[in-house]
Amino acid sequence: MRILVTGGAGFIGSHVVDALIERGHEVAVVDDLSTGKREHLNPRARFYHLDIRDAQRLEEVFTAERPEIVNHQAARANVRESMAKPVLYAEVNVIGSLNLLELSRKHGVGKFIYASTGGAVYGEPEYLPADESHPINPLDPYGASKHFVEHYLYLYGVNYGLRYTTLRYPNVYGPRQDPYGEAGVVAIFTGQMLEGGEPVINGSGEQERDFVYVGDIAEANIRAMEKGDDQIYNIGWGIGTSINETFAKLKEITGYEKEAVHGPAKLGEVFKVYLDASKAQHELGWVPRVGLDEGMRRTVEYFRNAHRD
Repeated sequence: MRILVTGGAGFIGSHVVDALIERGHEVAVVDDLSTGKREHLNPRARFYHLDIRDAQRLEEVFTAERPEIVNHQAARANVRESMAKPVLYAEVNVIGSLNLLELSRKHGVGKFIYASTGGAVYGEPEYLPADESHPINPLDPYGASKHFVEHYLYLYGVNYGLRYTTLRYPNVYGPRQDPYGEAGVVAIFTGQMLEGGEPVINGSGEQERDFVYVGDIAEANIRAMEKGDDQIYNIGWGIGTSINETFAKLKEITGYEKEAVHGPAKLGEVFKVYLDASKAQHELGWVPRVGLDEGMRRTVEYFRNAHRD
């Protein structure tokens, strides 16, 4: 099939592109390279360097590529940055997504796969693990912007017949994640440990997250191509792992010898969240395969090799 992947040079998006190309699909990538990297691009994908807010150039891509499926991974995705730049998050995550939905309607796209967030849309959960029926009370502009688009997907489905599947991601980790950013604690800790730095745990470290390996996330996107029409799915293990435990596991794998340093808690961050993904298991046939210990070993090995290069 002809598939347009936004954010296809990014951490998660590049793994989605690889999985699609491995299965024989024809893939075009749109990415502004604000966080994505050219070296992560699959050489067999056609690449368009542009911002999804640029509706005119985006339409040229739709006209040229005639995608049957749009897989929308592109987003500003940093909770802390969103607290400081809420308008930017609305512009990129909401207006950019609307551009894609309008062009999908206009150009007869068959299905729209949307990467949302389970880690940020629910806010501080009333119960755990949170399922898709949990109240939506995001604590930050990132979560709010991602959820806002879910409403637009519904109305484009009802009014225009655009099929869609929304995947609410957990905390995703693995190779190609940015170790120098503000988000992605596994990559950040790994990078700092391998370089002899001092990783900082924000707050007590008892915060819990649902960590899923990026290869399993890519597989969920593959499953969503043919299943799950007009549905929202949590993707996760349904198990919380604390930041302190994450630090300890990575310390053992990397051979890091220093003790943890604690800093102040960050505004807008949920304390504990993990996701009930039983709906995805039953309807998409998706289950996570790579456990946390194995996934962390793979991630550390990737960064060790990158560090040597």
